[in-house]
This record gives sequence, C-alpha cells and structure tokens, in this order.
Amino acid sequence: MKEFFSISQTAKIAGVTSETLRHYDRIGLVKPCKVDEWTGYRYYSQQEIVRLNTIHALRCMDLSLAEIKEILSYEDFRKITEKLKLAEKKADEKIAELNNAKNRIRRARTFYESKLSSQPPAESFLMKHFPQRVILLSDSLESPTLDNLWNYHRHFYSQLPAAMKDKFAFEDLAGVYEQDGQTRLFAQCLKYTQVKGLKKLPQGNYLCADCTEQNYRRTAEKLFETAKNRYNTVPEYTLRFIVLSSILQWNYQIQIFIP
Repeated sequence: MKEFFSISQTAKIAGVTSETLRHYDRIGLVKPCKVDEWTGYRYYSQQEIVRLNTIHALRCMDLSLAEIKEILSYEDFRKITEKLKLAEKKADEKIAELNNAKNRIRRARTFYESKLSSQPPAESFLMKHFPQRVILLSDSLESPTLDNLWNYHRHFYSQLPAAMKDKFAFEDLAGVYEQDGQTRLFAQCLKYTQVKGLKKLPQGNYLCADCTEQNYRRTAEKLFETAKNRYNTVPEYTLRFIVLSSILQWNYQIQIFIP
C-alpha cells in the first residue's frame, strides 16, 4: 500500500479540490502529514484521507467547518462517538425526507403521464380487505394543502411529545379522517405508542371508490348509499386516502368500513 500521496492524488481520492485541501490546511482542519522542506509540496497519508472522508460525510449533514473541527478535536473518544451518533441520526432523517420527496415527485410524474395518455382514474366501487391499520390524527390540520402535504411527516413529528418521537415512524401515506362533519388530516403509522389522536382502524372489508377533489362529495354520497342499501351499514366515519399527489392537485381513495 502506498504510504504517502501528493496533494493532487489526495484530492482525487477524497473527491475534493486541491484548493480545498490548502484551505483545510490553513484553518487547521486537515494538515498534511509531511511537507517537503525544499519544494513545499504537501503529502498526505491514509489517516488524513479517512479524516477527509469523515469531514465530507459531516458536511452532508449541513455541519459547518467550525463544528466539524470541534468534533474532530475532541480527545475523548466517547464525545466523538456521541457527536457522530447525532450526525448519523440527522443523516437518517435527511434520507427519509429525501425519499419522501422522491415518492411525491414520482407520483406527480405518474399523474402527468396519465394526463398525457388520457387515462383518468377509475371511479368504480370495489371491496378491499385490509389488516388493522393505525393512524395519527393531526391536532390542527383539517384538510390537505400543497404546503402541508409536502411536509406532513414533519408536522406529525412536531405534535408528538419529545420523549415519544423515537417511538413513531410513518408511512408515506396521508389522508383525511371525517366523522360527524369534522375532518382531520392523518398519517398512517409504521411504529407507534399510545398518544392523543391515535386511532386503530379495524381489520376487515372496506368499500372503496376513487375520486378527485372536485367530485369527492358526489362519490361519497353514492358510496354511503351503496353501503346502506347493499350492506345495511351506516358508516361512523369516512377515510380519504391520498393515493395520487401531483405538484398541483391530488386524488383520493374513499374507504368506509363494512362490519
């Protein structure tokens, strides 16, 4: 294994520029392991390259160079470990946020592709069987908007007590819960514990219909009429799952429980 690398070789390996390495040297963040006294050339070892890779990862977490320098200057390995654990947690949160954004963009693309191919969403009624599902109702949001849909995970985490945030995880699936004329936006839980606003949807058959924001009321009335006449059921609540969210609008799947 090569023992020393020139500044250009190190820059290439670490994925930075030579000027970045000179800047890191000036501020004392990463100093070369040796400098040729005659030529002034900087040389780096594997140890500095590992440090550069760590800096790059921490920079992705939006940490400043000053914060990174402070972390890497600790002599107490326990402190370094604690700081890196926090950075790792931030990385997981950022990955989850990017994945959510990617899914929304994919749904938007699907929506516009369906417009191009002139294939509107189906409106027929169908019966679907679902396992038990758990949803968390918003403490303030009554209906979806462009703003609250884009960041709805953040909203639901913010309404949780600090001690319970780690006990929750949400699917990339939002909807509207309606009962007695009142509506609340909800998120479907992957992981949860008992808190205010938590509801368990029973396992069983649900009568479903796809609709748009514009024809929701008409479709819901027909769905209720079908539930009453065909299944002798008067639903206590209605679920509207947002199944397609574009940049400008979204569609729903209405679901009502048939005992």
